[in-house]
Amino acid sequence: MANLYDILAGGFPVDRTKPAFLLIDGSAISYAELEAGAAQIAGHLVASGVAPGDRVGLQAEKSVEAVMIYLGVLKAGAVFLPLNSAYTRAEVDYFIGDAAPRVFVTDAQAFRAEADAADPLLKTAERADHHLASLIYTSGTTGRSKGAMLSHGNLAANARALHEVWGFTPDDVLLHALPIFHVHGLFVALHCAFLSGAPMVWLTKFDDAQVMAGLARSTVMMGVPTFYTRLLANPNFTREKAAHMRLFICGSAPLLESTFAEFEERAGMRILERYGMSEAVIITSNPLGGARIAGSVGYPLPGVELRIGGGDDTGVIEIRGPSVFSAYWRMPEKTAEEFTADGFFITGDVGRQDPDGRVWISGRAKDLIISGGYNVYPKEIELVLDALPGVTESAVIGAPHPDFGEGVVAVVIGAGFGPGDEAAMIAACRRQLAAYKAPKRIIFVDDLPRNAMGKVRKNLLRDRYTDLFKAG
Repeated sequence: MANLYDILAGGFPVDRTKPAFLLIDGSAISYAELEAGAAQIAGHLVASGVAPGDRVGLQAEKSVEAVMIYLGVLKAGAVFLPLNSAYTRAEVDYFIGDAAPRVFVTDAQAFRAEADAADPLLKTAERADHHLASLIYTSGTTGRSKGAMLSHGNLAANARALHEVWGFTPDDVLLHALPIFHVHGLFVALHCAFLSGAPMVWLTKFDDAQVMAGLARSTVMMGVPTFYTRLLANPNFTREKAAHMRLFICGSAPLLESTFAEFEERAGMRILERYGMSEAVIITSNPLGGARIAGSVGYPLPGVELRIGGGDDTGVIEIRGPSVFSAYWRMPEKTAEEFTADGFFITGDVGRQDPDGRVWISGRAKDLIISGGYNVYPKEIELVLDALPGVTESAVIGAPHPDFGEGVVAVVIGAGFGPGDEAAMIAACRRQLAAYKAPKRIIFVDDLPRNAMGKVRKNLLRDRYTDLFKAG
């Protein structure tokens, strides 16, 4: 029974002058500075009237100050609400209305500077395992975002399991090029480093030259498939460049088997693929010492129960365990739909499990698209497209993409379309949606394939356009 902040800080090095962040300009931020910043921000939040359980939202670019805000929110006993910095004002308005944050931060550096005037909070607010630590918004195919309620106990259990199965030690250096509004960069990466008291090579985004330089100073890299395809596209990425690394981890989207094989040939190492989701953080992982097989996401983490629903060899994956969220924020009916009577969460992902426990993901029961590691929900884009002049109906699907894993494709029926309309409609989508949600291609057709009930058969569309982004 402890606040997640104290659990993470328990892994900080005894010598707090050791670096927590290694910046690209050659400077460093120590664990002492990180701890002091979190305490100042926690004190500022409390002085501003934030009480345990209140939500604190953050929509800002990646920075050390943003991490201090995350830790400060935990220390104050409040609930951290991270939002994608690419969200439009209209998108953010929904989250603010639903989560009702007491404080909403859009400039992490300015907020950190404000906190200097406050007395630091020295004693961490008491929280129990079941108390809410973070609200992570994820969406369904209806387009309405759901807030997954992750507790201090959920996040602590997952962090400890990953720290163990991936063999983190104080001697590690994590190359961190992921965004921190997403569970991958925020919980998975940061927590492993903090529990080890390890430093991070801190990059605000994936940049080929910076990542290549960072590999020489790092031992572990976490990334999405796009990171690895971009490394492989760089002729300067050689076995020598990867020689200092002990582990490359990939997740947030399926890794193509061809990428897995090419990376092993080039770097002499096999990428460790794992499987997770906002509602449970990481669920399975390929082994650190043992067979990492292309196409497999490995074995359930310690403490995670996994089964295939329906009694067939292949079906929807269901999970139960200490890292699985408790409910969707203010959605009791939706929560009830997503859990079985015996407490297993129905993930919506389709897969199978070998007799020895190894898990394989074959697809998704829902129409979720994962592009560049980010979740894209077709209904949200369809609503925007259907409101455009001339559009009768649209169907949004994901098609295999060599760089993003899946590219967003809109199949549209309507009248009067001509040259230039595709680009204009994509631009219109970008004005209303985060860039990663906007279609990369729009295909104009006379009709859409349907079943007897009139429902669009998206599986046929995916088959039809599976080679749309194929090179050549």
